[in-house]
Amino acid sequence: MNYLAHLFLSQYTPGFLIGGLLGDFVKGGIKDTYIGDIKKGIDLHFKIDVYTDNHQIFRLSKSVINPKRRRFAGVMIDMFYDHFLAKNWSKYSDAQLVNFSQNVYNILQNHQHLLPESLKIILPNMIAHDLLTSYKEVEGIAHALKRISARLKRENDIKYGIEDLLSNYELLELHFFEFFDDLITYTSNLNYQLDLTEDKGL
Repeated sequence: MNYLAHLFLSQYTPGFLIGGLLGDFVKGGIKDTYIGDIKKGIDLHFKIDVYTDNHQIFRLSKSVINPKRRRFAGVMIDMFYDHFLAKNWSKYSDAQLVNFSQNVYNILQNHQHLLPESLKIILPNMIAHDLLTSYKEVEGIAHALKRISARLKRENDIKYGIEDLLSNYELLELHFFEFFDDLITYTSNLNYQLDLTEDKGL
């Protein structure tokens, strides 16, 4: 899953939410430098990724990607699912997406000392362009795919991946609904013991 889904599923405490995002930015032993809810959020992030990659519906979604882009199908479907989450946000949350996004940005800004440099670098742009809310629009996903394409060192065709979304839009949205219900059930059954009275690790 991409940023928005990980953050949505990690919004129990500020520390847990930070950890839910950090899973995309910390590798190897670096993750072991964190404690408390942040470490638990990172752990949840990795569990979500493993669950997602092995889910039959996610694999089915990947199969509709054009063969010339299929080696990047996982990245693309992550983005497409974030679009459908943003588009259907009110189905899953009572808070408005723009308010949720601003809360995330505030938490990240207030705890920049905990963030790896790779996240600190992109945070100003993420906030300036309200990246999380932008996923609601197809154009926002198109721009995100172009940014990903430009960052990758190996030659790729991801910048044209919006064609795969538009060509399979209704099918992929149905896939998302079925998959995300399963993912919510999976994460809710993990039963993390949270530091609710004191956000340890911040």
